[in-house]
Amino acid sequence: MKHYSEIITINSDVRFGKPCIRGMRITVFDILNWLASGMSNLDIIQDYPELNEDDIKAALAYAADREHRIRFAS
Repeated sequence: MKHYSEIITINSDVRFGKPCIRGMRITVFDILNWLASGMSNLDIIQDYPELNEDDIKAALAYAADREHRIRFAS
């Protein structure tokens, strides 16, 4: 898998600068929310065929890294 920084993009013109997948309008939050609601990776990819497994893994890695940074910044 690529490092999440190669997949997650932040552009102030897309979704108000929220972290998105490859410049699309699908945010890391969207993916995390879908997973939290019980959707599987396969469910997400079937509903959003423009996504792939690496995109979902990148969203999780980004969220884990952000949580780690927030925890140790306090």
